[in-house]
Amino acid sequence: MKSKFYAAFLFVFALFADDAYGQAKKWTLQECVEYALKNNISIKLTELDARLANVSRKDAKSAFLPTAQIQGSHSWNIGLNQNITTGLLENQTTQFTSVGLNMGVDIYNGLQNQNRLRRANLAAISAQYQTVKMQEDVALNVANAYLQVLFNKENLKVQEQQLAFDTRQMQRVGELVEGGAVPRGDLLDVKATVAADNQKKIAAENALLISKLSLAQLMQLEDFQNFDTEDGNYDVKDEPILLEQPATIYNKAKEQRTELKIARTNVEVAEKDVKIAKGAYQPVISGFYSLTTRAAYSDRIVGFAQSTTQPTSVVGFVDGTNQLVLQNNYQPILGRYLPILDQFDNNKGHSFGVGVNVPIFNGFAVRNNVERTKVELERSQITLEQRELDLERNVYTAYTDAQGALKAYDAAVSAAEARTEALTYAQERYEVGLINVFDLNQAQTLSVNAQSEVLRTKYDYIFRIKILEFYFGIPISQISQK
Repeated sequence: MKSKFYAAFLFVFALFADDAYGQAKKWTLQECVEYALKNNISIKLTELDARLANVSRKDAKSAFLPTAQIQGSHSWNIGLNQNITTGLLENQTTQFTSVGLNMGVDIYNGLQNQNRLRRANLAAISAQYQTVKMQEDVALNVANAYLQVLFNKENLKVQEQQLAFDTRQMQRVGELVEGGAVPRGDLLDVKATVAADNQKKIAAENALLISKLSLAQLMQLEDFQNFDTEDGNYDVKDEPILLEQPATIYNKAKEQRTELKIARTNVEVAEKDVKIAKGAYQPVISGFYSLTTRAAYSDRIVGFAQSTTQPTSVVGFVDGTNQLVLQNNYQPILGRYLPILDQFDNNKGHSFGVGVNVPIFNGFAVRNNVERTKVELERSQITLEQRELDLERNVYTAYTDAQGALKAYDAAVSAAEARTEALTYAQERYEVGLINVFDLNQAQTLSVNAQSEVLRTKYDYIFRIKILEFYFGIPISQISQK
């Protein structure tokens, strides 16, 4: 009974497993792009650069805050040193503790802090643009890889159809050979053609697998073994973007393209660098405050008492009588040192003020730095001009390529239709013995090549359109289907 139940369980599990496998997820272009934007390593690296730029902006803000530091020390004096209580040199061990608080604030430094903050804000914006630029590049690469998978899928279908056709042709030629209608050599030629078709099919399968692997790696997809894209009948038509003039596309791209935003921001950053460098010509005014205190661990004088060993001493004589003038001798009474906190309170001292640092001569370091920043500013301006020229050239090239790709596709479709008719005609002529199998194979090869060219030009046209739409500001997410 248990064995029957176990066998039934395995059967049901196998049914569900087959159903789950049959319903394996197939990715759309939009899903591939979204996944890549979340997981691509290059995007993650640019996001780290953006985070570092935000940290630099925090540094620039912190420059406006005052600086403060607490310092302290504890020392031991061993051997012959002055007794701070009696003022005498003695062999002793004493301890001292000192504590201090120092504070400073920039009042004026040629507006360098303000310009550094503005520069840091611009640098953070530039870093964000770099992240967006990387996302756009990854999306475009994903779209290209996705279309390559679609092309290889359809190309594999063409090769499979070709193999099936030649296999049927081989069976037909075999029948004709048995009937004595055609020589046996025709059958051998057809068999060779079928073997070549198998090789082409295997090559198409490998190309499809490699293109899937490339797309999965671009997306940073871990489970690439079961990765597959959505099947669809993708249409080729006159896209609305081709109705736009290249100048219109360029003007819109000039406003929206991220590489130009990056170049413009870099020019502004370079301008702030020049202002920061020039700020070093001006004087620096700063304020400071200091609090210090100390404590000693030696005995202190708590009172005085007359000396028992020498109560008095002679300090002089009275004129005329020579009477001695005596003075009482007192010696200090030593007691334990005051509590440390009490000493800190009694010995504290304050100092504050304003300092001015006026640059007079520093070996032309400031002047050279200003000249250096001006050169970088000019470099940034030239780079912006070059980016605008590159964009204009790329837009016009993309527009021309899209139009050319559409014409190439139309020509490939016409050629494929003609080759299909030629193949049908060649088959009819072969059936009646007007041509040999070699001529038939030539017609078949030309027909297959024409179909492959239709696929190649179709997906080339779709990708060219996506590039043109990309410059026009249309996101790369969908492909038109019939």
